[in-house]
Amino acid sequence: MKTLPVAVQVYSVRDDAERDFKGTMQKIKDMGYDGVELAGLYGMKPAEVKAILEEVGLVPLSAHVPFQELEADIEGTVAQYKEIGMQYIAIPYLMEEDRPGTEKFLKNIETFKKIGEACNKVGITLLYHNHDFEFVKMPNGQYALDYIYTEIPADLLQTELDICWVKVAGEEPVDYIKKYAGRAPVVHLKDFYKEGKPANMYELIGIETEKKKETGKFEFRPVGHGMQDIPPVLDAALEAGSKWVVVEQDQSYDTPALEAVKMSRDYLKGLGW
Repeated sequence: MKTLPVAVQVYSVRDDAERDFKGTMQKIKDMGYDGVELAGLYGMKPAEVKAILEEVGLVPLSAHVPFQELEADIEGTVAQYKEIGMQYIAIPYLMEEDRPGTEKFLKNIETFKKIGEACNKVGITLLYHNHDFEFVKMPNGQYALDYIYTEIPADLLQTELDICWVKVAGEEPVDYIKKYAGRAPVVHLKDFYKEGKPANMYELIGIETEKKKETGKFEFRPVGHGMQDIPPVLDAALEAGSKWVVVEQDQSYDTPALEAVKMSRDYLKGLGW
């Protein structure tokens, strides 16, 4: 059976990584993960991160790098991650002032192109990691997410589809992965539980927003332990020509974070991955 290598987004175990980066990387390797996607350098220099990942035997697959950081110094920031050996850099999130519907959004698309060009020069591929706020309609009737990929050529920007946020937005992850076949090298596996209309979901990923009255429930779950139908997603990733899948769980609640990512890995192993 054909499968893909599996990485984990280190944000999932951020507190453990902050306390003991090398020890946490070793635990991730021992769980059976093949690589990692970074979210920060945990106070270390790129060379130190590179050395630890090499010693442990994890592929430095990709990194989520804040858009503001990239925008402020495109070439310098990209160079840091090139030194580590990253294959991909992902724009992970847009603050409210940068999102579709703002004055800055169209300018940001031009900046994305410049970042993609800088990545290409050093052999890195730029990705865009979506949430649900990109599923608003542009004046031409397209979702903003599709508008981004229409406006920017595939050689400058590839997709990192997050199946949780695609689903929360009301679309089917399998359909979206197939839609971007050939342009979906990395697929984010994220499971969740949702009921009603939760009002404060972004608090769960560390974003401070105005607190609203809660009218539902939302929580992240280990892969295979929530509402997502994972096997068709994996099949779609294979069909679309994806290279990797990445496990991410933004919060782990009562289960320790390392145990939660192990549950995700064990579930995938049970499917032959």
